[in-house]
Amino acid sequence: MASSNAITRLIDRFYIGPLRHLLPLRTFRYGVCGGTNMLLDALLYHLVYHAFGQRLFDLGFAVISSHIAALAIVFPITFFNGFLLNKYVAFRGSALPGGIQLGRYVLSVAGSVLITYGSMKLLVEAAHLDPTLSKMLTTLITVCYSYLMQKNFTFRGCTRE
Repeated sequence: MASSNAITRLIDRFYIGPLRHLLPLRTFRYGVCGGTNMLLDALLYHLVYHAFGQRLFDLGFAVISSHIAALAIVFPITFFNGFLLNKYVAFRGSALPGGIQLGRYVLSVAGSVLITYGSMKLLVEAAHLDPTLSKMLTTLITVCYSYLMQKNFTFRGCTRE
């Protein structure tokens, strides 16, 4: 718990000036935790993908490419890192048991994956928008969904900033 307090204090040092008027503290913490986790995901993916090179992996029941193998390795790391940052930094003080929170977090992440997939299909294939613009819009939608889910479902009843 000492490490979560240290992380929280570090994040709170940057909650200054105009930020105090624009965002509630919990939203700021969530943004910093989420942004940090996204950077960790990108860095780990890059490292693992390039370590694998352009190889195929025969799992016996399926053959997967290096980019999918990298996803499979990195996702659990950033999934649990994101859960722990949300639980102990962004949404501290929720009275729900940790197992319930983890189960709800799984549902929330599954919803984010479905929203991302559906939004990309709709924006790129049906609306014919540029894929990069579509990904940016999709990320915005997914971040808003995720925050609302974490605040009102996964870590509901959070009593303190």
